Amino acid sequence: MTRVISTVHCDADEASSSLTGSALKGVRSVVAAPENEMKRWRRIFEANAKVVIDGEKYLDPDSFVNAIAPKSDSTKIGRAQFAILFRVADSSKRGLVSWDDFTVFETLLKRPDADYWIAFQYFDVDSSGTITYDEFKNVFLANVGPSAIPFDFDCDWVKLYLGRKNGTHVLGYNEFTQLMKGLQGERLRQAFKYLDKDQDGFIRPEEFKQIILEIAGHKLSDAVIERLPTLCTLTPSGRISYSEVVAFQNVIREMDMVERILREATAKSKDGRIDQSDFLNHSAAISRYALFTPMEASIIFHFAGRGSREKRLALLDFAQLLDPQWRSPHEILEVNEARPKASLLQGVLKSAYGFVQGGIAGAFGATIVYPIDMGKMQNQRSTVVGQMLYKNSIDCAQKIFRNEGLVGFYRGLGPQLIGVAPEKAIKLTVNDLIRGRAMDPETGRIKLGWELIAGGMAGGCQVIFTNPLEIVKIRLQIQGEAAKLEGAVKHGAAHIVRQLGVLGLYKGASACLLRDIPFSAIYFTAYSHLKKDVFHEGYNGKQLSFLETLGAAGIAGMPAAYLTTPADVVKTRLQVEARQGQTHYKGLTDAFVKINKEEGFKALFKGGPARILRSSPQFGFTLLAYEYLQKYPWQENKLEVKTALTTPKRDEMSQIRARNALKILLDVHGDFGRRAANFSHPLVKQATPTTSPSKSA
Repeated sequence: MTRVISTVHCDADEASSSLTGSALKGVRSVVAAPENEMKRWRRIFEANAKVVIDGEKYLDPDSFVNAIAPKSDSTKIGRAQFAILFRVADSSKRGLVSWDDFTVFETLLKRPDADYWIAFQYFDVDSSGTITYDEFKNVFLANVGPSAIPFDFDCDWVKLYLGRKNGTHVLGYNEFTQLMKGLQGERLRQAFKYLDKDQDGFIRPEEFKQIILEIAGHKLSDAVIERLPTLCTLTPSGRISYSEVVAFQNVIREMDMVERILREATAKSKDGRIDQSDFLNHSAAISRYALFTPMEASIIFHFAGRGSREKRLALLDFAQLLDPQWRSPHEILEVNEARPKASLLQGVLKSAYGFVQGGIAGAFGATIVYPIDMGKMQNQRSTVVGQMLYKNSIDCAQKIFRNEGLVGFYRGLGPQLIGVAPEKAIKLTVNDLIRGRAMDPETGRIKLGWELIAGGMAGGCQVIFTNPLEIVKIRLQIQGEAAKLEGAVKHGAAHIVRQLGVLGLYKGASACLLRDIPFSAIYFTAYSHLKKDVFHEGYNGKQLSFLETLGAAGIAGMPAAYLTTPADVVKTRLQVEARQGQTHYKGLTDAFVKINKEEGFKALFKGGPARILRSSPQFGFTLLAYEYLQKYPWQENKLEVKTALTTPKRDEMSQIRARNALKILLDVHGDFGRRAANFSHPLVKQATPTTSPSKSA
């Protein structure tokens, strides 16, 4: 057949022909990459080139694979299979890739259609710019092996692309892309027809497995491959129909859309689980036309549910279908058990670190907002009969500054920081412990009731440290102004502790419980739902940013702080040492009644805005610090579904496109590239020993 475009070499004379000259000019203009890009390519080439001939470095097949294969991959494609692309890069067909060849190949990978373009060049053996019937057939047969299910190249489908008369119609690039897109479906049809010896429309389970392994084995996990024969259980016949084979292939082809639907549907589900109806309903809701048939949905749930058809499934159940590298939890457990177990010292250090986390985080948040806390407490103090101490929070802050200066805003901070470590450690630890026990291990969900219980229990446990801490802090805070106005002698924290005694330190504990239990129940529940429902933490692998975490923690503190203000007011009145002329309170109920009677219902919310201004940033910074401290150095590995959709793109786009080009070839047959991996060109064997000592050194 006459060549449409003659072979062009990079060092050819541009004057040889106008067509050749224009082609060379176009190639050279494309290859003219930015300097920084060329430096990166040069660095990769120099780091991997091991063969030196006449002072020039070259890549052999192995070093070429190291240069272009993705370092991290969520597929089952082996690195050795990337050697199939070596033939495309080796434009001179000498078994080695020069620096010029490498820059041309990397430039090709920049094309948005690089995957199909490289596949086209692989089939275009004579580099004519077109693919003939013989080229297509020979390249196909050279890569599939003798044991493969035969493919009829004289079928009507092939003739529609290449014509009935051999050689009269050749494939251009655009026609080739469409042929490759439909080739897998034609191979499946022919394979089914070949294996259906009785022509009754059914094949045996092991024959179905053979078909799928040839055309899509690289897209499935080992667990799904082992269960392929079980597809026959969907019908009473015990065999597999052509419709089921096509449905399975459609599921694999649309796996990215399957994953998107599963992630969105499970995220919206109240219990984090869905059934087949939920899947089909969400599929219809997000698409213009029906994406999946009931049979295809049945196949998805059959393999995810391991044959159980009535069970509602979590996203984790679908992992073996979505992730080609998925391994069963038992295999992961065996690997973990094989690793050296943590020593007793490591366990103690980890527990100690977990306890200290809360202290550091709490001290950080408390220090930032302590001046606001001082103003809030002073404003909540009891009034002298017939006299109002402070008009509002601003008036309170002005008087503290006037009487005590800037230091007055931090009076009592020492005991606060000393007591905050065990308080926050217990609070955060208890909440995490109860949530962890009540959480569904597969969905990561926890029922609302258990969320409230976890937070409430955490708030209740912290009162052991909170009440003594706050009564000492409050008395230190109020004595500064009293010393200024009344000439009273200032006392330290130790004097106050001795004066109160053990039982006195827990004065107002009932009000403290009444405040801290609902506060923590509201706060931790709101924080969790803000992260998940508002900022979409975990959606497609999303991790919250610094500001998103701070925002969720800060916003959650607003309703929790204001709604528990009445209990905080009563607690403060009970813990403040009443002076002459001030109202005395006998207990929790008496305080509520007298405050409401003497000062009105609004008095119960005194300091409410200041509580919001204090609690919102305090817990915002506390939880922010706690979240980040938990990530180092003992970050727990959570069970999650990691796929190409959620895995951060750490590889270069060129490496991703190289992998996608290989996927297109593997869709033709799973053996594509395996022979290329074992391919060794004679020139390579001759060139390797000639490595220059000066260069290799």
